[in-house]
Amino acid sequence: MKPTLVILAAGIGNRYGGLKQMDAVGPSGETIMDYSLYDAFRAGFGKAVFIIRKAIEAEFKEVIWKKLRGRFEVEYVFQELEDIPHGYAVPSGRAKPWGTMHAVLVAERNVREPFAVINADDFYGRQAFAAMAHFLTGAKADAAVFALVGYKLGSTLSEHGSVVRGVCDVDDRGQLKAVFERTNVEKTDGGIAFKDEAGRSVVCSGNETASMNFWGFTPAFFSFAKREFELFLKENSRNPKSELYIPLVINILVNRGEAEVRVLDGGEKWFGVTYLEDKPRVVAEIDKLVQAGLYPRKLWT
Repeated sequence: MKPTLVILAAGIGNRYGGLKQMDAVGPSGETIMDYSLYDAFRAGFGKAVFIIRKAIEAEFKEVIWKKLRGRFEVEYVFQELEDIPHGYAVPSGRAKPWGTMHAVLVAERNVREPFAVINADDFYGRQAFAAMAHFLTGAKADAAVFALVGYKLGSTLSEHGSVVRGVCDVDDRGQLKAVFERTNVEKTDGGIAFKDEAGRSVVCSGNETASMNFWGFTPAFFSFAKREFELFLKENSRNPKSELYIPLVINILVNRGEAEVRVLDGGEKWFGVTYLEDKPRVVAEIDKLVQAGLYPRKLWT
């Protein structure tokens, strides 16, 4: 059974200034998402499930649908505020959905096999998709054994402002112990620094493992996710800005011993577009890969 790729593409991209998941960065108008899909197809993924908002459906399908016909089984899922368990209501003033964990849950009806979850606006590289496909192909559907692709923190920064990163605690067996959200991660005169939980600036080496939200799950994950999402809603449903993120759920499961997460090597070639000013670098990096023969000048022919 081929694994499925779930793509989180419902975000608005406030710091970027638009729908960055559909912005062209390749020599023939390709988006970053195109390269992820191309790498996933080469690695052996069989289906792509896109998590989008109803408001961008027409524009999204115009960009994506025709390219993938005959290559992937393609399905679309809408992440909407109202898609929550019975008995809960959307609080007044809430404008955004409930976070990445909510996005994964809305895809449950479309996923019956081991699956990966990625952001639409991150370039992960072919090594990452090959490693994840290998893991998922060998995974047992009912096993609580999951995976995360990790990158060196220093290779995931922007030259144009601070970023938020999930910094991972990994044991000597390559198992994830926890993911810590670090804010204001940026290059400084003294090296790479971030803010800790107390708001203090901490300098680090840059060799720490960072999560860029490339996860691998079996269908067993959904039962845990539903449990934690309902608990989250009980405590936060009236908060118009609260969100539940995948790493928060993973930390709970690992801490309780309910699941294990293997950290896979993503290689050196992550890049993305947090800010509009990041785009020229992304275009240049992709051009280098095309010139090196790693990707054709036109992905979909």
